[in-house]
Amino acid sequence: MSNKITTILFDLDGTLIDTNELIISTFMHTLDKYYPGKYQREDVYPFMGPSLMETFSGLNPDRVDEMILEYRTYNLANHDRLVKEFVGVKDTVHTLKERGYKLGIVTTKLHDVVLKGLKLMDLEPYFEAVVALDHVEKEKPDPESVLKALEQLGSKPEEAIMVGDNYHDILAGKNAGTKTAGVAWSMKGRDYLANFEPDFMLENMADILAILGEE
Repeated sequence: MSNKITTILFDLDGTLIDTNELIISTFMHTLDKYYPGKYQREDVYPFMGPSLMETFSGLNPDRVDEMILEYRTYNLANHDRLVKEFVGVKDTVHTLKERGYKLGIVTTKLHDVVLKGLKLMDLEPYFEAVVALDHVEKEKPDPESVLKALEQLGSKPEEAIMVGDNYHDILAGKNAGTKTAGVAWSMKGRDYLANFEPDFMLENMADILAILGEE
């Protein structure tokens, strides 16, 4: 496949960097403020992946903006303390870049927070395109963000793989016409992600090298 696939697009949270504890902690903080004692840790797992607008609109349409502000304020304040790296990610990304693949990020995070995470994990130099929530009108699973990243990289859907930890990522890739890869370390679980039939399932980020014939 190495002669066909030229471009790898990645989701950020839960895929390239371990923001799981940060996101759970932030949701718990925000929900405890508005709904004291109502939510447990496992209750917020379904909120991981969709945009904040989508999540909070479903909880309380009248207080969406203030809930998002509360979330983002806490999230930024605790970002560097709670974000961690996933084993094998940096080495794999480095190898992909070294071997000439075009790399991009497609995320429902705001651009400034994306850059904060990339800098913290020393991943920023590897990505030529970053399409964040504030760059699009329609978020994943709509294909807009994937197609925009491909356009920036000068790539076509048929030569790309979209990698992510959530069904939004898999469906966005499918809707854009790319190959798709789920990551087994998804907080929602390997089996959950497999239900959306990604073309590949990565047990470790280095697995993508074998898929590309680069081992």
